[in-house]
Amino acid sequence: MTSFKYAAKGPGGKTIEGEIEAGDRSEVLSELRRQNLVVMSIDEVVAKKAKKGSLSGGSKKLRTKGVKPNASRIELILFTRQLATMVGAGISLLEALEVLADQAESPPFKVCCEKLISEVRGGSDLSAAMEQCPKAFTELYVSMVKAAEISGQMDIILVRLADYQESTEELRREIKSAMTYPVVSLFLVTAITAFLMIGIVPGFRQVFDSLDTELPALTKFVLGVSEWMKEQWILGLGIIAVVSFAGWVFVRTERGALLVDQLSLKAPVFGPLFSKVALARFSRTFSTLIRSGVPIMGTLDIVASTAGNRVISNAVLHSRDAVRAGNMLSDPLSESPVFPPMVVRMIAIGEKSGALETLLEKIAEFYDAQVKASVKALTSLIEPIMISVMGVMVGGVVLSVFLPILDVVGNLSGQK
Repeated sequence: MTSFKYAAKGPGGKTIEGEIEAGDRSEVLSELRRQNLVVMSIDEVVAKKAKKGSLSGGSKKLRTKGVKPNASRIELILFTRQLATMVGAGISLLEALEVLADQAESPPFKVCCEKLISEVRGGSDLSAAMEQCPKAFTELYVSMVKAAEISGQMDIILVRLADYQESTEELRREIKSAMTYPVVSLFLVTAITAFLMIGIVPGFRQVFDSLDTELPALTKFVLGVSEWMKEQWILGLGIIAVVSFAGWVFVRTERGALLVDQLSLKAPVFGPLFSKVALARFSRTFSTLIRSGVPIMGTLDIVASTAGNRVISNAVLHSRDAVRAGNMLSDPLSESPVFPPMVVRMIAIGEKSGALETLLEKIAEFYDAQVKASVKALTSLIEPIMISVMGVMVGGVVLSVFLPILDVVGNLSGQK
């Protein structure tokens, strides 16, 4: 039998250190997991020198200067899923982090993983270590890991966190696919129209003057705009730049951001989609945090900060104050027009039955399906809309050029 020193987290989040005799390291892991402990490190007492990358782990020198700990969303999802798998398989937390650090692809995230290893080896909680990398691990992420440390269900809550991240990423892809086509199409239509107005239309001025005929109103308007764009294109670009900068500054203010969020929920065509996306994110975040054991007040704070829309954030913060005063969560939410009666009613039933997280999950699944259906419908609707816009803009320019020619041809035919 060999003696092993271990460090682990108990169900209350307290660090427990001790010594145990076992045949090998796997027996130690099995025994500690049987006691519902989250293993942080295991060291063989007789081993004076630890191998590089072993569980005892000599300290690694971190070179973090000039590198911002960050991670792409995909890399973080993979990190969470693999960490949950290894912890669930009985691998100690410290060894799991070392494996993930070795296979990290981006240098910034590798630095972040090494920082986690250093902090955890020094006795810090994993959640506290993650707080040192705020650009990689959000407040929601840290809160769920902290709840996992307290409950002793690190692998289960990490799986929930990975599921949440994957659902959120899928929802983001749905929105991106819905927005890409109209944005690209609008840019191309604008570029084609600008090319016609600046490069083609001015060349017809001499032709129209030689016709010695009264030009249609549409032709006069297009020629006037075309000449102004050709002669004052620098001024036009300056106006666009100033307006864009002023809009950017205004949107960064609290009042401007709130106004944009309000308009986005009421916008024709896209407003219902944005509303469903916001409700899906609200429900899934709320459900995941409650199911993981995060306190209700902390949950409401995180849900408000991650809602993605200030209208919903303000409604959640208002409900938080009401809950703190002893009221039901559903009561203040019913006062906000952004929450449909169905959502409010299901939240009220969940509060009364004690199954709030289950009903919130059902709401999230419902709105996820609604978002997918809306994106599919919008994709089929946007194409004819963009064709119509292109027809009006480009067709209007072409028509303004040919109208005088058609009039001349008509007059010549009448004279014959």
